[in-house]
Amino acid sequence: MTAQTDVIRQWIPAWSLVMVGCVAAGASRPAVRPGIDVLLTDSLQLVAGRRVGLLTNQTGVDARGQSDVERLLRAGVRLTALFSPEHGFRGVLDQENIGQGVDSATGLPIYSLYGQVQGPTPAMLENVDVLLVDLQDVGTRAYTYISTTLLTLKAAAPQGRPVIVLDRPDPIGGVAVQGAVLDTTFASFVGFLPVPVRHGMTMGELARLGAARLGLSAGLRVVPVAGWTRDQWFDETGLPWVRPSPNMPSLESAAHYPGTVVLEGTNLSVGRGTPIAFQVVAAPWLDPARVRSLVGDVAGLAMSDTVITPQSPTDGKYPGERLSALRLRVTDRRAYDPTLLAARLLAAIHRVHGDRLTFNAAGFDRLAGSSAWRLAVEAGRSGDDIWRSWQPGIAAFERAREPYLLYR
Repeated sequence: MTAQTDVIRQWIPAWSLVMVGCVAAGASRPAVRPGIDVLLTDSLQLVAGRRVGLLTNQTGVDARGQSDVERLLRAGVRLTALFSPEHGFRGVLDQENIGQGVDSATGLPIYSLYGQVQGPTPAMLENVDVLLVDLQDVGTRAYTYISTTLLTLKAAAPQGRPVIVLDRPDPIGGVAVQGAVLDTTFASFVGFLPVPVRHGMTMGELARLGAARLGLSAGLRVVPVAGWTRDQWFDETGLPWVRPSPNMPSLESAAHYPGTVVLEGTNLSVGRGTPIAFQVVAAPWLDPARVRSLVGDVAGLAMSDTVITPQSPTDGKYPGERLSALRLRVTDRRAYDPTLLAARLLAAIHRVHGDRLTFNAAGFDRLAGSSAWRLAVEAGRSGDDIWRSWQPGIAAFERAREPYLLYR
């Protein structure tokens, strides 16, 4: 062992050394291990002898697909409470308020942090010394899991409870950064941080950024993914795909989500109630061929005309109706910019169907991160013009995020 290595070991935690060693390993990529595996293999001292609360859902599994709860209990970790985000502990609920419960397998209380209570109360933390967070994000700002994580950190800090995020890969890669940066005037539970629509960060990195903004960095630790590099998409990791939420069925849906999610703030369907949610744009009045001709070619994307019939869609849009639709398929995901597609789509649909397209202004602005995009569409600006307006903010964000990145 060199003297330099000895110095490194003095100031980098053991779990960081795992990440550094894996990234530097050379030509053959090592196996990707999520934070839960790294914790149990290399950093169990972080929770040994302590009462542990776990914020997770169905995505909290190890590299073999075994649940965090099972792995932690088998390792002798003293779990005392479970916490769940939007969609509940098992990730199947799609409702505004989710109540408390009990895990039938372990008898542990499950405290919901979605609805009226968005952060753990002092009573919930009474039997907890440290909180673990293990949630799979989807790489898009409009997702609530980072909000729940940061509100948990904010609630735990006055109680002296540290929060440890068990990190996972950004499923759509950590290189591309796309779309408008959120204007903090429009911050909400579904858009908590001033980041672009596609931020290119993991949950752990986002938590570091958010903790710094909240002045709570001292209460946060991140156990990183081992063996993951920023250019990897989820299907290149060898990890099991678990739906992050009920309407995120596949990596294909996640690839389009940074663009199509904003369309939920309009009277367009994005395929909820079908097996291809966020892979289509549809309405009973849509003329796919005319819209497609105005959108033009989008790098890395194939578009075709199709028909869908949503069944019990959770957004309430057009249940049981036969809808004309545009089907989206990624052909080159490293060239594809779903936010450029969305900008062109909205401009084209407004031009072709200006009398039919409607906005839920508050909902759209919340997802888009400001009112600027909606107002630009209504003013008749082109999709490319709107897309270009986002680029200075993206460049500034890419510089600002550097201190919080954990992977290269």
